[in-house]
Amino acid sequence: MGFRAGRLVISRSDTLKLAISNWQLEIDMINGIIGRKIGMTQIFAPDGTVTPVTVIKAGPCVVVQTKSSAGPDGYDAVQLGLVDERPLKLKNVSKPMRGHFEKTGGGIPPTRVLKEFRLDSGDSMSVGDKVLVDQFADGEMVEVIGRSKGKGFAGTVKRHNFNRGPESHGSMNVRAPGSIGASAYPSRVIKGTRSSGHMGDARITVKGLTVARVDAEKNLLMIRGAVPGAFGSLVIVKKAAKREKKTR
Repeated sequence: MGFRAGRLVISRSDTLKLAISNWQLEIDMINGIIGRKIGMTQIFAPDGTVTPVTVIKAGPCVVVQTKSSAGPDGYDAVQLGLVDERPLKLKNVSKPMRGHFEKTGGGIPPTRVLKEFRLDSGDSMSVGDKVLVDQFADGEMVEVIGRSKGKGFAGTVKRHNFNRGPESHGSMNVRAPGSIGASAYPSRVIKGTRSSGHMGDARITVKGLTVARVDAEKNLLMIRGAVPGAFGSLVIVKKAAKREKKTR
């Protein structure tokens, strides 16, 4: 699917065309979906307001496996597979995964990506059910889970925002980390001391994001603001959990 970052003009009066079919799910059964980050663009409102959004190709997903609290797993969950535009060839599927799909997939073709989602007690889903992007609505609060961009080996200035030393009068302490512990006691480096090392490539969860637009026909989800990860990386979009107000 070709996508070019730029300007996307969508009026607020546009109505979503929801895909209605025999296998459409109830939106209360599952609260998330798997997708890929495509890029960033802008949405222009009729009054000229510009909204920066991240475009995610969310789904379609298919239920590959179900787990129940009454079974050996001990909890209610479903395993979703992301249906890619380029199908996975059977020769590229390992024997263990091929057996997994034959055992639990109910004849569903193998998928490259599998993720598990918890279900509330009492909810039931069947193998082969589809999960679509139309479970989200404009203005809904969501949280996005992704993997941040890897930065490689980084120093303390870049990784932990350390201050640098003076750069004049022959100073040899420009970007050095400085002291990392005492000599006599404890005579070791305390665990957790901020130092240079691998930066990025970590699981990041961003909460409090808002859905700007939903395109059910093209399986596109436009979220206001930035989303962790590089273009083309996998993300998980979940509905934000409702927080109970604390009573004094």
